Amino acid sequence: MNHNTETPVTVIGLGLMGQALAGAFLKAGHPTIVWNRTSSKADHLVAQGARLAPTIGDALKAGSLTIICVTDYPALYELLGTNEVEVEGTMLINLTSGSSSQAREAARWAEQRGTRYLDGAIMAIPSAIGTADAVILHSGPQADFAAHESTLGALGTVTYLGADPGLASLYDVAGLAMMWSILNAWLQGTAMLRTAGVDAATYAPFARQIATVVADWLPGYAEQIDSGSFPAEISALETDARAMEHLIEESEAVGVNTELPKLLKTMADRAIAAGHGKEQYPVLIEEFGKLRKD
Repeated sequence: MNHNTETPVTVIGLGLMGQALAGAFLKAGHPTIVWNRTSSKADHLVAQGARLAPTIGDALKAGSLTIICVTDYPALYELLGTNEVEVEGTMLINLTSGSSSQAREAARWAEQRGTRYLDGAIMAIPSAIGTADAVILHSGPQADFAAHESTLGALGTVTYLGADPGLASLYDVAGLAMMWSILNAWLQGTAMLRTAGVDAATYAPFARQIATVVADWLPGYAEQIDSGSFPAEISALETDARAMEHLIEESEAVGVNTELPKLLKTMADRAIAAGHGKEQYPVLIEEFGKLRKD
């Protein structure tokens, strides 16, 4: 995508991520205005050509759009919610981490003050910002995203999810659930194999292959979930449950933690007790979709 490098951009919040965001805009050729409560954090950006705004109000006025990336949502309100700061008429893109309810509340707060608002989530580490590996998720009014998509492209691979401002936060935590689940499954297997003298580096390529194969099942499994029909095309849940029992027994036999496989088995057993044993594994969506308080 061609970037309109004449667009001035303001970045508020210069932690490690904020510095990376401002640096990416500078590298792409955008006039970049920065502001941070501790102004010394802007020194190296100013040396690269950024302009340090004397006040946060000046920073908001200077850019065609303002990126804010601070500690949390309360910090956002603390900075922008005072009477001295004029936010009306600005385009605010909030890349602060938080919950979907916080994002929706911030969108309402912005609308009440005449501020255009997009919520976002950064699926990348600071060093990846400015490369295609940095995935930046956005949600909110599509017209606002479309108006600034080319400018935001300086940060990485930008994706629009939908009009609900909470979607970026939900995708963010859903992605974290995937990350931790894959890593935990690999650590479980690694712990077991180490008892037989197999090191992590030896197991990793095999584990990666398994993860790739399972990932290929997801589109078909998604069709089952969306249709509410779970024919056992690969295996029935009751078959998986027997294999889970084997995993628990093997873990116990070699002296490895059994908490994770026992949790999986507990959920499968509940689904089987509810009559879903002959159906395929994605039927467990019914268990994942329930908030249990016992």
